[in-house]
Amino acid sequence: KSLETQVFNYELQLKNDSLIINQLELKTKLQADLVSLVKPKWYENKYLWFFMGFFTFSCNAQEPSANSLKESIHQFKLTDLNGDAFSMSSLKGKKVMVVNTASKCGLTYQYEILEKMYKEYKSDNFVIIGFPANNFLWQEPGSNDEIAAFCLKNYGVSFPMMEKISVKGSDMHPLYKFLTSKNKNGYKDSSVKWNFQKYLINENGYLEKIISPRTKPDDPSVIQWIKT
Repeated sequence: KSLETQVFNYELQLKNDSLIINQLELKTKLQADLVSLVKPKWYENKYLWFFMGFFTFSCNAQEPSANSLKESIHQFKLTDLNGDAFSMSSLKGKKVMVVNTASKCGLTYQYEILEKMYKEYKSDNFVIIGFPANNFLWQEPGSNDEIAAFCLKNYGVSFPMMEKISVKGSDMHPLYKFLTSKNKNGYKDSSVKWNFQKYLINENGYLEKIISPRTKPDDPSVIQWIKT
């Protein structure tokens, strides 16, 4: 080949090599630019999601659940009519009817219904707890011993009876503060209207229903609650 041809080919090769190098440099630059554009946003999103996830977790961890706001009746330690200690925690897993009672009331006949219900359903994890109280027209004036004798003699009461307490007013027993305050029971505010008002507690110790004094203990709605 002539020298001229060789020089031409050499220059052409240089141009090709230069073009390839330029293309590679351009590609590298474009890749770098792309990374510089995408990478920060990826990290921003990553940290944003991490922050949001952490914030949500923190809020959920601090926000109390509905159940955590409730108190349970199982927390109470009481004294029965015989002066013996009685812990409501012994009733875990049972449905409980809490009822304030009186010996000289027009509704005292409900003792008979209560005792019949207790005998019929106690094997179904149901229990009745009676709380004698003298808050309504002094219709429970007797001592604990007198109340115990009256219940046994007249109605053969065998369900647990606690010592006489107050169910309303400034000397209200702590258990009744729990039963009547939504802030404590998580269910409903109420007041004890008269003797033989019933509070129905589920197996976990939480208040579920309030039954008026004049509604008989064996009302169909109560029986259905016991059975379900």
